[in-house]
Amino acid sequence: MSYIGELISIGVAFSWTATALLSEFGSKRLGNLTLNVLRMGLALLFSLVLFWIVAGTPFPPVGSFEACGWMLLSGVVGYVIGDFCLFQCYIIIGSRYGQLFMTLAPLAAALMAWVTLGQQMTFMSIVAMFITLFGICISILGRGEHHKVSLKLPLNGVLFAVAAALCQGIGLVLSKIGMNHYDTSTLPDWLIPFSANFLRCVAGFIGFSLMLYFRSGLKPLREALHDRKGMTVATATTIFGPFVGVGFSLMAVQYTSAGIASTLMALTPIIIILPSYWLFHQKITWKAVLGAVISVLGVSLFFLN
Repeated sequence: MSYIGELISIGVAFSWTATALLSEFGSKRLGNLTLNVLRMGLALLFSLVLFWIVAGTPFPPVGSFEACGWMLLSGVVGYVIGDFCLFQCYIIIGSRYGQLFMTLAPLAAALMAWVTLGQQMTFMSIVAMFITLFGICISILGRGEHHKVSLKLPLNGVLFAVAAALCQGIGLVLSKIGMNHYDTSTLPDWLIPFSANFLRCVAGFIGFSLMLYFRSGLKPLREALHDRKGMTVATATTIFGPFVGVGFSLMAVQYTSAGIASTLMALTPIIIILPSYWLFHQKITWKAVLGAVISVLGVSLFFLN
């Protein structure tokens, strides 16, 4: 089927929109680390069921030693560091602005690919970076009381959002490198992303569990397990995020170029505007819409020039 990678990428954009909205609610209700421990644990459980159904064994083929190493590293960067920063920015500035900053992730991926895979960057790529940054600035900057320009959002929320975008972009390239080490003769192409993501979730579960234990102990996790609404949100977040969303995002990279996949998956900041208004009553302004559109346009120009 032609354009299957592109269609998967668009589906991932909608999946990540749902994840962002659910994660904002879940993070504020359960806490950043608690929600992430639950997400990683549930993602591993869902993956075991998937492999049992399609392969007859609950444990996925993990590939070569090199594949395991790259995927575990990707999990640390993309999940443990990246998702911690992302969920923290959701708490501070909300999922709509958090997803706006995630338009920087494809740019980080391209820079990482340039360093590690030797992929070239053109003059137009650099121009596209500035267009993306310009779109973000339109959305987050406004006129201040004592300055012509001021930041409309808390600085710590912005820093967490930028760090999350950088980690997601780098993690995507690390995943791409890891999947290249899988033996496609013994494993179906469509199953490789889910096998790879299983290892990423292992790293995420261990990392978040250690962070939660040393920060707050296990009491928040025990309380969360008895919170029916919180567990429902955690389950839905897992399905749309680290299970379906991330699995299919890795699949999209297999069926189309990383640039095109990242561009289409970066549509989330536009898709999320209306749902965030309906659910969280966040005001929609022309500057917010224009900034989101320009940012996504910048990402598109970056990869499609």
